[in-house]
Amino acid sequence: MTATLRFTKGHGTENDFVLLFDERDEIDLTPELVRFLCDRRAGIGGDGVIRAVRAGEIPAGAGLDARTWFMDYWNADGSTSEMCGNGARVFGAFLERDAGIDLTGGLTIGTRGGTRTLTSLGDGRYAVGMGEYRLGDATDGFDSEVEAHGLTPARPALSVDVGNPHHVVALASTDELAALDLTHAPRVRPAAPAGSNVEFVVTRGGEIRDGVERGRVRMRVHERGSGETRSCGTGACAVALAVREWAGEGAPDVWDVEVPGGMVTVRIIGTRTVLEGPAVLVADGTVDVSHVLAVTPA
Repeated sequence: MTATLRFTKGHGTENDFVLLFDERDEIDLTPELVRFLCDRRAGIGGDGVIRAVRAGEIPAGAGLDARTWFMDYWNADGSTSEMCGNGARVFGAFLERDAGIDLTGGLTIGTRGGTRTLTSLGDGRYAVGMGEYRLGDATDGFDSEVEAHGLTPARPALSVDVGNPHHVVALASTDELAALDLTHAPRVRPAAPAGSNVEFVVTRGGEIRDGVERGRVRMRVHERGSGETRSCGTGACAVALAVREWAGEGAPDVWDVEVPGGMVTVRIIGTRTVLEGPAVLVADGTVDVSHVLAVTPA
């Protein structure tokens, strides 16, 4: 591996990533290197690192066709994660530009959370087929409890799995949402074995647009391994699913989700969700990683 890396910086509703094009697995991507790349003062800065690699080149791609593009996603703390919805949209824009792939007809990619389908909607917007979801086993709408700084007392939550684990908490007002201090990780009981993302949500009414009823919510999120982020695609799906569950029969299947970095749309279709939103490639460059390689174990 050379002492410099070519990178692209991109974001989806301000959930930002360092992207690496590494078709043949030539980059020794380690936790130390990821932490450096994501460092907003000493490195490039990002909520995570996304590497474009062929599935046949890495162990995580086992079971997929070797030529399948794999989204190798790492959190800012150097841990890996199953899936990132905003990252998947940015990954789609990255593949269109750097691999020359036309996504208007859809493309199936691999992730640690299973295969996902990316589709270009035009005008810099992408749809991600997010796969099947699972709601927690809760007869009263809640199966856990969350404590957070700035929120007293602890609040009930619903666990939602959309390829990675989430806990969703309903709040009464936007004032409560704004008062949260998410520089500290919320405490979840019972905790998920590998941790979870925690979303806090306030309902914002809804509307009928183009003959389709749409709900609207506002959320903030603390992502495991990254802290509070400006947006979370899988979290938006978890929030839409939880709010629809709490609303009961007749609730909308389409939800516009306001996040600090913009807005995404979640469509609930049977046992699956589709996430829609923008993706932006901001800059390209090279970064010197020689000092990281010097301290990285062989």
